[in-house]
Amino acid sequence: MFEQLSQLVEQYGNDTVVKNNAIPNELNQAVLSETSNSIFASLQKMASQGDLSQFVGILQGTNINNTNPAVIEITANVSNSLAEKFGLSTADATGAASNMVPQILESLVGKAKDPKDSSFNISDIISSLTGGDSAQQSGIMEAISTYGIHFGLDANSDGKVDLEDLTAFSKKGGIAGMFQKLFGK
Repeated sequence: MFEQLSQLVEQYGNDTVVKNNAIPNELNQAVLSETSNSIFASLQKMASQGDLSQFVGILQGTNINNTNPAVIEITANVSNSLAEKFGLSTADATGAASNMVPQILESLVGKAKDPKDSSFNISDIISSLTGGDSAQQSGIMEAISTYGIHFGLDANSDGKVDLEDLTAFSKKGGIAGMFQKLFGK
């Protein structure tokens, strides 16, 4: 996933970084690389935290803009990192981050939700962000269960998302079917 994220940063960073006079040309590649690292680290941190509503919200793909608290947090992390590591002014670092981060996240989620694009999928994103840690993946599944009713995952309409719902989705691929329903694939 990190490699695909880096490709998205390269794609959206051209206008924001490469064509930006405030960022010296010799720093362009390093700034793009740090942007990838910082976004990935921010997503990992969200995936490992107890309150996963922001993380699930990003994966759901709703309201991915500079008013979303999760996007604001990731943008601030990227901005702070660029300012600290490359001596960019706060305004220049914030401007670059706020232009790139929403586009990158929206594209990431869009690709993960696109059944015709096999370069990303939600389960790979979650596995990558948790480092394969089954406890963290379980926490994300718990969050999906908590918020799943709102996303239509209560297949048997009993007011909770549980193993019975997974069974109901087994005809559609089990957990993968639940992810498809949750993320619109």
